[in-house]
Amino acid sequence: MLKNIDPLLTPELLSVLAAMGHGDELAVTDANFPADSVARRTCHGQVVSLAGASVPQAVRAILSVLPLDEFVDAPVRRMAIDVTPEEVPEVQQEVQAIIDEVARRHWPMGDLERFAFYEAARGSYAVVLTGERRFFGNVLIKKGALPPET
Repeated sequence: MLKNIDPLLTPELLSVLAAMGHGDELAVTDANFPADSVARRTCHGQVVSLAGASVPQAVRAILSVLPLDEFVDAPVRRMAIDVTPEEVPEVQQEVQAIIDEVARRHWPMGDLERFAFYEAARGSYAVVLTGERRFFGNVLIKKGALPPET
């Protein structure tokens, strides 16, 4: 056991987060996402499973240790709904609230059309598959850099 580490952060996920560099992206996905086929094309090459967690729970745990990229407008991008891309599903609203809480400001997510999201996820560092059953519970998180201590 480790102190001050969210218990959802498994040894494998902690290793992935530590290995990622500034600008690398992490896909956090719902249970319906084609995680295995997408993950095979990522740097990590296999799915990181958090089967008992929702997407918001996983995002909260990840953002407890992972800095967001301050050099882009939207360090978190969501999968947009096909028919109504401007609609933000409840699961994504919950993720937005977590981002705002962690960033201590409103920092809107970007959005990607579904197939553009799949392609971006294939280029990510790793895919985290959650047990989220709500549709469109898919986000990409871009890792930032930690400044030097003063």
